[in-house]
Amino acid sequence: MNFEYTETQIMIAASVKDFAKTHIKPYIMEWDEKQIFPVDLFRQIGDMGFMGVMVPEEYGGSGLGYHEYVLILEEISKVCGAIGLSVAAHNSLCTGHIMQFGSEEQKRKWLPKLASGEFIGAWGLTEHNTGSDAGGMSTTAVKDGDYYVLNGAKNFITHAISGDVAVVIVRTGEKGDSHGMTAFVVEKGTKGFSSGKKEDKLGMRASETAELIFDNCRIHKDHVLGEVGDGFIQSMKVLDGGRISIAALSLGIAKGAYEAALKYSKERVQFGKPISSFQGISFKLADMATEIEASELLIHKASALKNANKPMTKIGAMAKMYASECCVRTANEAVQIHGGYGYTKDFPVEKFYRDSKLCTIGEGTTEIQKVVISRKILKD
Repeated sequence: MNFEYTETQIMIAASVKDFAKTHIKPYIMEWDEKQIFPVDLFRQIGDMGFMGVMVPEEYGGSGLGYHEYVLILEEISKVCGAIGLSVAAHNSLCTGHIMQFGSEEQKRKWLPKLASGEFIGAWGLTEHNTGSDAGGMSTTAVKDGDYYVLNGAKNFITHAISGDVAVVIVRTGEKGDSHGMTAFVVEKGTKGFSSGKKEDKLGMRASETAELIFDNCRIHKDHVLGEVGDGFIQSMKVLDGGRISIAALSLGIAKGAYEAALKYSKERVQFGKPISSFQGISFKLADMATEIEASELLIHKASALKNANKPMTKIGAMAKMYASECCVRTANEAVQIHGGYGYTKDFPVEKFYRDSKLCTIGEGTTEIQKVVISRKILKD
């Protein structure tokens, strides 16, 4: 195995790092405190080629692989997890779903605008009473000639208000039937399609989260992704890649928190010495660095399998589970190393701490990842 990044990958990471320093870092606390979703920033990210990282060049994308995608998310999330989350959701969920299962006509219609950042994408699976139990969803699509009539609501949807296009999975069959759900592409401005309550969140506050509402929303059959009834099966495949996204997001937040703690420990003097010289602090840093390194290896193993179109559900779930837990532990220890200052907004670890918790919840909780992993290892 090759553990070295290529020159191209190093250049991409440096480019993202410079972009984040210039266009994200100066504004993160304003966006966080006011819950501002900076739409214009995502147009700039599109200009950089980071809104269609894995979209083939023929559809206006960058045509890169998962290793590059991980590096991009990592560098953005080192600075702001909320922006990293939105880039991840746009790329791996909405754009990724259309890229994997859309017809040639659908790809040519939506992928260029998503890849350029002209369109911001949303993806809707979760409902109020059906978090991990997607088969029990209540939002329905009833066929009416060449159209489907959608009714219901999705919640906890990233970009539900600002998104220009959404991929939504709704029920076209019986509850509990894994072949009774279908994926549709719905554009903003479609009659009967609207957004609802914006969530007031603990962290990731610059990444917009709200409801998608369907009230007799008529969608032409041309907007069905793949076959009718395949929506749930498609979603599970999309979420395989989504696990890498959240793992990369977790890695970036963990690295950001660790680097801040390391810097502070060298500058903070107590009893005539930098606190990094005390074993209680240096051991914390050693644990943090080791877990980050292990997370990174798992993530890139999952990325290599994904790039090669090999089965990666187990490794992807492991990467997501381990990296997200590492992220929370690292952020927690970073606050601890800062002491009282870590509890204030004058230092970045306070925000890393708040943002980190979403990583163990989004795209399936830690417990869900353990279910996925245990099923795979017991089956094998």
